[in-house]
Amino acid sequence: MAKGVEWALHTLLNLDMIGGGPVGSGQLAEAHGLSPSYLNKQLQQLARAGIVASVPGPRGGFRLTKPLESITLLDVVEAIEGDTEVFHCTEIRCSGKIGELSPPLTGACAVKAAMRRAEQEWHRALAAQCLADIRAELNRSPMVRQVVRSALN
Repeated sequence: MAKGVEWALHTLLNLDMIGGGPVGSGQLAEAHGLSPSYLNKQLQQLARAGIVASVPGPRGGFRLTKPLESITLLDVVEAIEGDTEVFHCTEIRCSGKIGELSPPLTGACAVKAAMRRAEQEWHRALAAQCLADIRAELNRSPMVRQVVRSALN
């Protein structure tokens, strides 16, 4: 998974901690010492997914479009990574000496089937957690909100 997912998750949580935004992408990037152009790319992908909106103007930036209770980890992963399968079976079972010596194959690749089941479970786990769950964990340390607000004000 690309680092963009981590960046997006922290950025969304930061926007929530300061009241939802708007905050400029440069300011959001600077708060964590990130590449502004790369973070802006992630923010654009979040905007296309309807998770944030871009607010034009000198006091513009990005703002949340919905509460964290409505944003799942799967929403963010799919916004940044897309909804393509992580595992890509190339049917190596049909290649090389094993492929030559094997009788004609019937049925799906057992490795592909196992990986698909695991990926489906992973998606279910991501869909079961919303960003408000993470915020609740962060709220156990009141300094987190104070630090984020100081960095973004």
